[in-house]
Amino acid sequence: MTPRCILITGAGSGIGAGIAAELAAAGHHLVVTDIAPGPAQAVVDDIRARGGSAEAQVLDVTSDASITAALAALSRPVDVLVNNAGLQHVAPVHEFDPARFSQILTIMLEAPFRLARRTLPYMYDRGWGRVINVSSVHGLRASPFKSAYVTAKHGLEGLSKVIALEGAPHGVTSNCINPAYVRTPLVEKQIGDQARQHGIGEDEVVEKIMLTPVAVKRLVEPDEVAELAAVLYGPASASLTGASLTLDGGWTAH
Repeated sequence: MTPRCILITGAGSGIGAGIAAELAAAGHHLVVTDIAPGPAQAVVDDIRARGGSAEAQVLDVTSDASITAALAALSRPVDVLVNNAGLQHVAPVHEFDPARFSQILTIMLEAPFRLARRTLPYMYDRGWGRVINVSSVHGLRASPFKSAYVTAKHGLEGLSKVIALEGAPHGVTSNCINPAYVRTPLVEKQIGDQARQHGIGEDEVVEKIMLTPVAVKRLVEPDEVAELAAVLYGPASASLTGASLTLDGGWTAH
């Protein structure tokens, strides 16, 4: 397989870090980006310690200036863009802070657009490229108290499909990965908020809230998401575009 330059947003921990490690092990050059330099560099150091190729870039995905600076500083152009950065906030609609709502949409919907807009021209010129969007089962289903997250992920699904249609004549594909709850710091941080909103104990949140909709009664592991991401740039990916690949333990089977 041809070594690719793969840029991942929000890759200092969780799903992004897992994808970076998996794809570096396959021989690709990873650009590990995060808003904080420490976590991104730690992931890069680990990849290099295992013999992989990687570089860290500080990237504030809400800032066009930061995106411009990060892309200009790369050692090579981006072949595969993985839109992964995200955050969560749990509150009912009538109590949801509008500023927080806007922030979530900026990071999880506008940023993928801004990054795609900047990286697609190079992919088009080469006649090959991949856009991989880490969406969620909440890009296909809704849950209470997550209005901003659900809205952003549903929007990302639409953006991915538009990129798929526009990119097809240029050899560029765009797809979404839709996991259920993944064992990451993002999920762990929302357990307390979920407990308060649902009026249950924190120890009950995983069983009664996170695992109730799924047939496979466990959290998804980050390396499972990474394995699926690898399919989306691999040899069988040329005709795989505009899709939403569920990794949801049977959630959407209902």
